[in-house]
Amino acid sequence: MKSFISILTIYFLTAITSSAQNAEKKVVITGVRFSYPLVEKWIEAYKVVNPDVNVVIETRTTTDPAKYDLLIEAFDQDANIKESREFLYIGRYALLPVANAQSAFASEFGEKGLTNELIKQIYFNDIYADKKKQKEIKSQFTIYTRLQKAGAPITFAKYFGYEQTNIKGKAIAGADEHLVKALLKDSTGISYNVPGLLFDLKTRQPLAGLKIIPVDADGNGKVSDDERFYGTLDTVLDKIESGQIKNIPVEFLHLSIAKNSTNEEALKFLQWVASNGQETLEGFGFLKLDPKRLQAEKAKFDVAVN
Repeated sequence: MKSFISILTIYFLTAITSSAQNAEKKVVITGVRFSYPLVEKWIEAYKVVNPDVNVVIETRTTTDPAKYDLLIEAFDQDANIKESREFLYIGRYALLPVANAQSAFASEFGEKGLTNELIKQIYFNDIYADKKKQKEIKSQFTIYTRLQKAGAPITFAKYFGYEQTNIKGKAIAGADEHLVKALLKDSTGISYNVPGLLFDLKTRQPLAGLKIIPVDADGNGKVSDDERFYGTLDTVLDKIESGQIKNIPVEFLHLSIAKNSTNEEALKFLQWVASNGQETLEGFGFLKLDPKRLQAEKAKFDVAVN
């Protein structure tokens, strides 16, 4: 009997130890949902070289973000949050105006495009705007925007000098992908969104039913032929990466970890992404970091580990 009890004790101790070891090999990520396909690709590649590590994505809920090992987010955080977390800026994303392809708005602006002044007039509530200088817009339209605080609406509004709360239209619950679904159902719908949700990632063509609206990309007050570069996703990314494009908001995508984190595997995953994550960005509609910034990000986490 004593021998059997001893065997059971050893078994349970081994099971407990094994469970603890497995727990240490798990990394839980949450954050902005339009990044999930990209993160899933990173996880898939990471699993090949680290088969014993379980990296998973959990859809963000009301749970305290601090309960997750890593956050992937799409807007600049408040100073108090920056004090408690280390950030890896890994890529960038752009925001493009878009309309239902069958809408009168798409017919009116699909070719002539939008200037800075028109974007502000159409998308934002501005009590200080000079109504006498506003352009006549013949088509009826319905703007769809995010209800919750989120990276895309914050970035879109900030670029043009506003707050998320200044965006006009119907604020809907859910993620950025739900804005696309709303557009496809409403023949008057217009919105803004990231290229990765507006283009088919396989064909690299705009999604059927959507019309991406060109903008005055050089800031000269009109939209010329060379500013209508929305035929393929790769053309859009190349144009934005090639120089100082105006009227297309661009913001960083970043991963972060708590400074007091004890999950070594989470830090290792961050390091791996810093070294290997750039090659998959454009495939999912994101923009690469410039080489100098990338080296600085890599060095930051080398120091953190060593």
